[in-house]
Amino acid sequence: MSHTMLAAVFEGEGKLAVKEVSVPEITRPDEVLLKVEGAGICGTDVHILEVPPGHPATPGAILGHEYVGRVVEVGQEVTSLRPGQRVVIAPNLNCGLCVYCRRGMPNHCQHFTTLGVYLDGGFAEVNVAPERACFPISDDLPLEEVVFTELLSCVVGGTQRVQLQPGDSAVILGAGPVGLMFLLMFKAAGAGKVIVSEPAPFRADFARQLGADRVVDPRQEDLTEVVVSETGWGGDVVVDAVGSLLPQALPLARRGGTVLLFGMNQRASGTVHQYDITRNELTIQGTFIGVNTFPAAIQMLESGALKPSALITHRLPLARIEEGMAALRAGEAIKVLINI
Repeated sequence: MSHTMLAAVFEGEGKLAVKEVSVPEITRPDEVLLKVEGAGICGTDVHILEVPPGHPATPGAILGHEYVGRVVEVGQEVTSLRPGQRVVIAPNLNCGLCVYCRRGMPNHCQHFTTLGVYLDGGFAEVNVAPERACFPISDDLPLEEVVFTELLSCVVGGTQRVQLQPGDSAVILGAGPVGLMFLLMFKAAGAGKVIVSEPAPFRADFARQLGADRVVDPRQEDLTEVVVSETGWGGDVVVDAVGSLLPQALPLARRGGTVLLFGMNQRASGTVHQYDITRNELTIQGTFIGVNTFPAAIQMLESGALKPSALITHRLPLARIEEGMAALRAGEAIKVLINI
């Protein structure tokens, strides 16, 4: 193996450099050396590169937390993996010892860190990850499906919270990768009707193609009137996939319904009419990453129950990753796959 490799390195505010760096080596007995097969660009990657940054990251770290690899070498204490195995990586690492980890809430670990954000990730030819982060997945599944495992695992976490039942109606605010993944999930789960709100024509078309029963441009139509007309009383489940739309989500839910907050925006501060929550007995659920959801996501993909490859709009080599970032910033892409 060469001593250097190509990688996309975060170099500080707004700076991503594609350059040759040293190939990493195993330094701990529980680590695995991976040959990276491919990685997806996440909205988080785009936010990291905003000025000012919309998400923190470690300067000098190789970005990319949605990635797939093949085991090249294992540390002395690794027992569940062997060279040659194909794996997907659960990039969010917890300590297992803090008060939240011991309460079964590892996604709120006080020492939480992430491969591809704070530690080196998958926008590189080679990566080192701890054994516990690597999950074997079928060699027969196309990369275009496998690369969605991390995103799907987060959506699984949200879906588990709302417990959507067959026949339930759902409203999804935002038709980006997250909103469209919720659309696929809800349709596969037997939702009676799924309504998607999306002002961008490019994304709205994707929602229609993926089976949304109604797609609404909230600038042109009264979304609340449409939802009530389509469902008879409001959505059983309403998902904010954007991160700033709680005030708009509340009137869309039926009395006793559930609003799921998935998207994240630290700068959002909309005014909420609390009376509506109390009077209508709404359940407001936040969801962050998910707990032990990788096995379920893998099972969904391997069974063919979900085929998210339809979300891929761009396939690029690592050297052209900035083109993918630019397309996402311009709203001209849904999911960008980096082939490595």
